[in-house]
Amino acid sequence: MKKIIFITFFATILLAHNPKVYSALGDVIYDNVNKISKLEDIQQYEIYSDKIAQYRYDVENTKIYGLAIEAGDTNIDKKEYLNKLRTLSQSNDFFIRSVKRKFKTSLEEEDSLLFSKLINSGLLDTKANKDEIINYYFSHVEDINASGVIQTYLDNDAKLRAKKEAQRKLYKTKQMKEEERIARIRKIDKEKQAELEKKLEDEVVRKKLEIRENQKNELFK
Repeated sequence: MKKIIFITFFATILLAHNPKVYSALGDVIYDNVNKISKLEDIQQYEIYSDKIAQYRYDVENTKIYGLAIEAGDTNIDKKEYLNKLRTLSQSNDFFIRSVKRKFKTSLEEEDSLLFSKLINSGLLDTKANKDEIINYYFSHVEDINASGVIQTYLDNDAKLRAKKEAQRKLYKTKQMKEEERIARIRKIDKEKQAELEKKLEDEVVRKKLEIRENQKNELFK
């Protein structure tokens, strides 16, 4: 009974702070777990849903261990806790490497939806990839909602804001030109259709007159 109460107590403070024991290793794991959990919302990570769920469970339980050690529980082996952190660190690094690879894939395949989700996942080093992120954004501005990381770049850089505005105007101009082109095509199509219908009507009238003329000729034979 005491053990259940003990675990429940620490479960309630699970999100309060990270354990100070081996914090250099643990902080990265605990700070990233929610970000890794959100990868489940990305279609390309559906195959990892079980792995992510298990990882989240293992991190939460390991954090309870760490908090218990911090609270002075001598029944828990610090070395065992360290080994758990090392194992979790390997999984954490796996997901970070995966995000980096898929980010490169999103650029190559011009997958703007995947691109947006990855740069806002919190697991990609956006500072190191800033140039690629900005270049891709301005090349696909019509497909991307400038929120999160990109919006922060725009808010902090007047030149980027000016470039975005110029890009927006250019896109608007292209859109207007496309709409005008489509309107011209539709007008031409309507004119051709009207001309075709007029020819068909004239042909019907001509044939009716021809039939009547033939009938008259038959009567007078």
